[in-house]
Amino acid sequence: MHERVYDLRVPQGAENPPVPGGTGVLSVSELTSRIKHVLESEFPAGWVRGEVSNLRMQASGHSYFSMKDAGAQIACVMFRGDAARSGTGGLLRDGAQILVYGSLSVYEPRGSYQLVVRMVVDDGAGRLQLEFERLKQRLAAEGLFDAGRKRALPAVPGVIGFITSPTGAAIQDFIRILKRRRWVGRLVVVPVKVQGTGAAAEMMAALELAAKLERVTDDGTSVPLFDLLVIGRGGGSLEDLWAFNEEPLVRAVAACSVPIVSAVGHEIDFTLCDFAADVRAETPSAAAELVTSGFLDYLERLRQAENGLDEEARNYLRSRRDRLRLFGAQLSASSPQVRLEKAWLQLDDVHNRLERSMRAQITARRESLAELRTRLASVSPAPRLARMRDRLSGLEERLRKDTARVLALRSQRLGQLRERLEALGPDSVLKRGFVIIRDLDGKPVTRRRALGVDARVVAQFHDGDVRLRTD
Repeated sequence: MHERVYDLRVPQGAENPPVPGGTGVLSVSELTSRIKHVLESEFPAGWVRGEVSNLRMQASGHSYFSMKDAGAQIACVMFRGDAARSGTGGLLRDGAQILVYGSLSVYEPRGSYQLVVRMVVDDGAGRLQLEFERLKQRLAAEGLFDAGRKRALPAVPGVIGFITSPTGAAIQDFIRILKRRRWVGRLVVVPVKVQGTGAAAEMMAALELAAKLERVTDDGTSVPLFDLLVIGRGGGSLEDLWAFNEEPLVRAVAACSVPIVSAVGHEIDFTLCDFAADVRAETPSAAAELVTSGFLDYLERLRQAENGLDEEARNYLRSRRDRLRLFGAQLSASSPQVRLEKAWLQLDDVHNRLERSMRAQITARRESLAELRTRLASVSPAPRLARMRDRLSGLEERLRKDTARVLALRSQRLGQLRERLEALGPDSVLKRGFVIIRDLDGKPVTRRRALGVDARVVAQFHDGDVRLRTD
């Protein structure tokens, strides 16, 4: 893709440009539409690798997520129909390493760009991919992939050798193209394993054998049997194609004395054999088309126009490609699918806004209810009753303690009085040696003259009474 540079600097002296009138001012919609046109026309559909984050699965079946790496992230959307058609929507999960195929689009209501994903591929073979990149860099540093060492293919190969599985779909596609183009040369299939343990070793042995085989020409000289070798197979995962990335086979392809076309997998598949071979074909069918094209006519025309036809053709193709992209973008922008997808985006946007609004209202009502509960709790009699109960309990405890203390003091005082009373009582006096004189009626006799002669009295000692008679 060619690059276009936009100079966004403010021209000198234009820091305060006058406001243009009428047609010179763009509306937001017009500016966004222009941005949408530039992005969607300049960036065609392609593959992007990254990590899934912020995955949201809408009730509508559409998936919204972000893809990120160490330096950036981009918003993505995969519509329900694309996920159903590709059957790969289930690979989407937060943290997953994936490859996606899609194109850039601008969602005009929000003025944001996003990647519209059409297909998702598991990038779980990260270890193999890392090993692939490291080996590629090391071999490239050795010059194994340099364009200067690659050979031109023979214009009209008479004998072609195809190193592949004799039962695979690749050889069938290759033969079908040859028949359709009415090719009259000779095709030799060199059968090998193209997947699994030992596949690379078999292909290396086949390359060595093919390079050694010779044929005798009409003039009796010996020349290599094959004018051209094709090595390849049909598409598959990175693990399936790994035999074509093994270093010994890659070096054997680069060192082979016969020109080699690498035709491994689909258009999006790349192996190290593709870089080591003289020419890479996107598919086995493309390889068949390549080696059977009318090279004689093209060679004559190339001799006549070798002083500039290549550059002119590239410029012509570039201009036509730009126009085709422009027409494609315009057609895509007005297609029913894009309009339907835009409506889906708007519907999901409205749904999300409604959901956020409902959640906000519910949150506000909950906060209001919590505030009312707090206010109700502040005027409730329960805390006051609890405090009064606590105070009453304290008063009861104080009363109990005060009563016990007063009773103890009174009991002590009573005991003291009892002791004093007992000390002053008659029994105590009698014990000290005193005697109480009573008449026969039991009344105490306090004076001597109250007794006559020969009066009878009772003397009370502390240990008993004695009857006495006065003189």
